[in-house]
Amino acid sequence: MNDDVRNIVLGLVATGISASLGWLARSYLWRRKLRRKQAFFGLPQNAESLLVVNRDPAASEPAVHRFDVFALLELSALIKDCGAHAQVVTQDAVQQGFGERTEFCVGGPASNRRMAAHMAAMLPGLRINTDPEPGPERGAFRIGDEHYPMDRGVAEYVLLARVTAGGQARPVFLFCGQSAITNQAATRYLARHHERLARKYGTGSFVLLLKVLNSQAYGPDVVELVADVTRAARRPLPETASAEAAA
Repeated sequence: MNDDVRNIVLGLVATGISASLGWLARSYLWRRKLRRKQAFFGLPQNAESLLVVNRDPAASEPAVHRFDVFALLELSALIKDCGAHAQVVTQDAVQQGFGERTEFCVGGPASNRRMAAHMAAMLPGLRINTDPEPGPERGAFRIGDEHYPMDRGVAEYVLLARVTAGGQARPVFLFCGQSAITNQAATRYLARHHERLARKYGTGSFVLLLKVLNSQAYGPDVVELVADVTRAARRPLPETASAEAAA
């Protein structure tokens, strides 16, 4: 074997080794990224999850608002990426506790009784005005001492939460907005920022208040983080604030 042939062979071997190492490194990083995503969502391979959908309160018959359908599609893609499975159920058909399966619950307490139950059990510091009559306080949020009214189509709020019952319980993700388009905005925010949220919160609980800006022009795409309201939302409201919210 002359020097030229030897160099060619060595070059091919080196290229093969480099390609193999690169493939192994990419595979390792991809698997680690997938494991982190699965841990954050509580969705190991082939796990089962619940997509709890609300009803459109403006519809004459039981129906799902189209923006809530879009939100479910966003969540379905996340679940599929984790290698898990989803079961879609309506808010009045779920009769089980939480923690056995990861749950994604969409819609405010006025249209989703499951959301109302979760809020009462896990977010006692949050109140939402569910008065069906039009008015300046309709849909307004009260979180602790702070008040967040809705300006429809201009500035609307939505809560994005990940809460658990502790231990090895699977998480519940809540998307509780002042309008259907804000529910979709929250699911899209989660899809775009779940890696950053996982780095910050790990597998712990959090409650984020988001503001959807000018949805009548930009849809669910322009969203800003207002505050992390975890502590206020999980601490019971003072009796005076509870009475005012109920009124």
